[in-house]
Amino acid sequence: MKRVLVSFVIFSLLAVAASAQRYAVIDSKYILQKIPEYKEAQKKLDTLSILWQKEIDQKQAAVDKMMKDYDAEQVMLSDDLKKKREDEIYNRQKEVRDLQTRRFGYQGELFKKREELIKPIQDRVYAAIQKLAIDRSYDFILDKSEGITVIFADPKLDRSDDVLKFMGINN
Repeated sequence: MKRVLVSFVIFSLLAVAASAQRYAVIDSKYILQKIPEYKEAQKKLDTLSILWQKEIDQKQAAVDKMMKDYDAEQVMLSDDLKKKREDEIYNRQKEVRDLQTRRFGYQGELFKKREELIKPIQDRVYAAIQKLAIDRSYDFILDKSEGITVIFADPKLDRSDDVLKFMGINN
């Protein structure tokens, strides 16, 4: 009898411990790599990136040639011509930098294209994660793809207001 009681208590504790673990771990990179539209969108972005980088490289090569030609000829140029060529080189360098920023910079064309193509897919994945969390009563879903990140947390577990209250700060 004692053995049955001890077994029952151990089994009950294991059952409680198992049900208390209401979290899941996902790998968002793995999930995204399995979505055909994501692969297609990433391929489009890679193609655009390569095309735009070639364009920038060509323009930079033209600027480099201008600088090399200027260095070779500057001893024979008048001050006015030197100034004019230096201004032209400076303007071309600025055009290349501006093009690079326009294509690849923060809020650049690549960023906007990524938002257009990838964000809707990421939003679908996030919605599926939230639905999974709610349907299966998970308290947390962690993403292991780039360090551990909380993807979903049950709002009822948020104790931010309690911390503020404990600190004496009224919200």
